[in-house]
Amino acid sequence: MKILYFAWVRERIGKADEELDPPAGVVTVADLMRWLAGRGEEYSYAFDNPKVIRAAIDRLHVRADTAIGSAREIAFFPPMTGG
Repeated sequence: MKILYFAWVRERIGKADEELDPPAGVVTVADLMRWLAGRGEEYSYAFDNPKVIRAAIDRLHVRADTAIGSAREIAFFPPMTGG
């Protein structure tokens, strides 16, 4: 699946996107964030407070407890502000 990173999540990880195949035990967005956080210091820094990170599966905003299922794309980004 394609993982996209936006704003300070992208800056902390150092890349805008990547293709990953998470292990079978990763079934929710929260699981994916925990797994990503264990991939290295930059990921740990980006996901150090997962409660503030928002996610979208195939361009639909979802909660952390949402199942990944057969997602083609998952995006992570900080909370958005109005303007």
